Amino acid sequence: MIRVVLVDDQALFRAGIRMLVSSQPDMDVVGEAGDGREAIEVVTRTQPDVVLMDIRMPVMDGLTATAELLKQPEAPAS
Repeated sequence: MIRVVLVDDQALFRAGIRMLVSSQPDMDVVGEAGDGREAIEVVTRTQPDVVLMDIRMPVMDGLTATAELLKQPEAPAS
């Protein structure tokens, strides 16, 4: 099972992507976040295989959040 975290400041967009991902038999949405700061917490807690992250969000953008996640010791190598 591929574990996915969705990160976007638009709740309606996240809901649509959640429905799409959840419709796949080998994928499961394990967390959601509305900004980059929440994304770091959710990703650290859930350890997903894939993170679908918006680039432009309030509080912390997706590029900054991704850079912070890649600094973590358990970050993926690629």
